[in-house]
Amino acid sequence: MFASLPSAFAILGDYTADYASFPESASTFAADIDWLYWAITWVCIFFFIPIAGSLFYFTYKYHKPKGAKAESNVAHNTPIELAWSIGPSFFLVGMFVLGAKSYLDHRTVPDGANELGVQAFKWGWTVDYGGGTFHPELHIYVGEPTKLSMRSSDVIHSLYVPAFRAKKDIVPGRYNYMWFKPTVASEMVSEDELADALKETQDLGESWSYDKWQFTPDGYRFFDLYCTEYCGKNHSEMQTVVVVHKTLDDLNAWIKKYSQRDPSQDTPAQYGEKLYARRGCSGCHSVDGSKRVGPSFKESYGNQRPLASGSTDTADENYIRESILYPKAKVVAGYQPVMPSYKGQLSEDDIYSLVEYLKSISDHTPTSKTTEPSAESDTPE
Repeated sequence: MFASLPSAFAILGDYTADYASFPESASTFAADIDWLYWAITWVCIFFFIPIAGSLFYFTYKYHKPKGAKAESNVAHNTPIELAWSIGPSFFLVGMFVLGAKSYLDHRTVPDGANELGVQAFKWGWTVDYGGGTFHPELHIYVGEPTKLSMRSSDVIHSLYVPAFRAKKDIVPGRYNYMWFKPTVASEMVSEDELADALKETQDLGESWSYDKWQFTPDGYRFFDLYCTEYCGKNHSEMQTVVVVHKTLDDLNAWIKKYSQRDPSQDTPAQYGEKLYARRGCSGCHSVDGSKRVGPSFKESYGNQRPLASGSTDTADENYIRESILYPKAKVVAGYQPVMPSYKGQLSEDDIYSLVEYLKSISDHTPTSKTTEPSAESDTPE
């Protein structure tokens, strides 16, 4: 038993070592926040040690035997009482001033900051890059102040990037904002490493694992982004990544890569598969039949859906469109009505592409026909 203690303490040491220091400092806020944290910590230690030591010393010195008569002592030392009352107040005022300055820096967005829209929902993220480009990953570039205008589709969420020392709650019914200026650019992995990871993921038929590979499907190393406000059953899975590009041209090239479908490059079904990954569908709906927050997309098209109301409906084009725009209208039995509406976020062409993708992963015979929308098709408001 005792022979295993060294190994146990070694494991404990390795475990605690990971939490003994802060994550990498990757923004202009990080150095100031870290310095202030350690300054306050050492001030607390400076006072805690003599106070705790005095407590034990006086407990020992003035200990009386059981049953001894209590003695009265009303004497006091005015200089000492003034010193321990007034002296620490200077430290408290200093902490307040430094903390207030740091808070105001976090809330004062510099002129010319690049602004991105962020939507939080149970349980995922969508970043709006403008021009119809949406993606669950947050991509910015080094040295550029970036402002996030954030909103929630359902409950309170909280966006936190540890490496940036930046955190802000996202409250439904209003817009919140935060900003930061990254100072460390993300590195690229080698082409061979990326190719091997993509091949293994495809061979296993799995979704891309950021935890396993520690880089994005495009080969970028990343910083973690979490939700730090408990928001329901799958709160712990509400994660994405932040990629900091070295140049604006590199960032624009990445955004262009994920812009709207180019008919000459992608079929509707291929574009629908990309939307499935980019718009957060994969976080709640599997394509392999496994149960997640929402029903699996495998064999969904053309199938009979048992609804929570007790009736059934066929998952045809109209059903899928209605489920995207008005997800609480027909909730599948056994699932909660937690999906946010994508009305105004997806065009008719996007919805058509998603329908075609669902058809491509289903063997069911189509129950009705659909045609690709023309240029005159109305886009949801």
